[in-house]
Amino acid sequence: MSVRLSHRAKAIKPSPTLTVSALAKSMIAEGIDVINFGVGEPDFNTPENVKAEAKKAIDEDFTRYTASSGIIELREAIANKLKRDNNLECNPNDILVSPGAKASIAFILLAVCDPRDEVIIPAPYWVSYTSQVEMVDALPVLLPTTMANDFKITAVQLEEAIKYLSSPKVLILNSPNNPTGSVYNKQELEGIAEVCLKHNILIISDEIYEKLIYDDNEHISIASISEEVKENTVIINGVSKAYAMTGWRLGYAAGPTDIIKSASRIQSHITSCVNSIAQKAAIVALNSCEDSVSEMCVQFQERRNILIAELNNIPNIKCIKPKGAFYAMPDVSYYIHNNNKNIKNSADLCEYLLKEYHIAIVPGSAFGAPGFVRFSYANSLDNIKQGLERFKRGLESL
Repeated sequence: MSVRLSHRAKAIKPSPTLTVSALAKSMIAEGIDVINFGVGEPDFNTPENVKAEAKKAIDEDFTRYTASSGIIELREAIANKLKRDNNLECNPNDILVSPGAKASIAFILLAVCDPRDEVIIPAPYWVSYTSQVEMVDALPVLLPTTMANDFKITAVQLEEAIKYLSSPKVLILNSPNNPTGSVYNKQELEGIAEVCLKHNILIISDEIYEKLIYDDNEHISIASISEEVKENTVIINGVSKAYAMTGWRLGYAAGPTDIIKSASRIQSHITSCVNSIAQKAAIVALNSCEDSVSEMCVQFQERRNILIAELNNIPNIKCIKPKGAFYAMPDVSYYIHNNNKNIKNSADLCEYLLKEYHIAIVPGSAFGAPGFVRFSYANSLDNIKQGLERFKRGLESL
């Protein structure tokens, strides 16, 4: 007997970033020296005091189910973090702890979206946004941005786009941004928030990279603009990026009571709760690891500076300096349109560079930016320098 797959399963494509990473790892396993710029996680270890707390939790047999929305101590730590870092008053009951920020977004979308509701997503975008929207039978609406405006949408652009939509429900805003590293300033956020309030559009503000920010730039949570905006915003965050805890799988959503309660009910039927050990560890991360974050930021900024300078020294390559996160997105369109290797798009280019020059980068098409590629500088300086040399030689070979 053959069971037919659902339309959701057929429509969802594998994560391009994980696909590149898997291929790079398989080549490495075969003994090939691959430099991997595809992975989206810090190359630092989880802080020692966080690991110690996890071991303590195991020794104390804290290994059973917790409340679906997370243990109260963790939700209080998150509320304190929001007050300390973002000047936001948040009741711990209005916080949902999920198995990763990715899951937090999915559960919020399940809680608020009906079939054919429209979810507005600025492009370039993180690869999972569109797939998650499609999984809840809503419709992703992409708003293109350009390098000229630092890959950011404007309030005017958002207002104009809404005119042509029949059921706009949500705007997903990601600042600092993956894949571009762009950061919205307060004035830009105020304009976007005003449009969303006017049209009753919920803001899902993905702030997972908020602590990885450089130079004199500042992260501002859009929810901090006003109390009215806060009541129209769900903040998404977690411990993966700032505290080098990607594998611990712990993220959270904070927002209006009815939305968080609904998302928590949905989560209770899908995952029951987040790993109990990870929850205990996350409390320590949120309360006492800022020195580790600062040290990591210093190294990321040094790597960024070298990567961007060298990319912009390559003929016909242009790349803006990211303000946050740990990604760079150079424009490689010249080489897509001018080569003798039958390369027709960024995916072809990345495949060629991986197979022939053993450098793994992610095609911009995965992020809605077909003329670009994404580098992660969560990598050693030595790897960055060697990888750039391979990148340059690969382009010269075209």
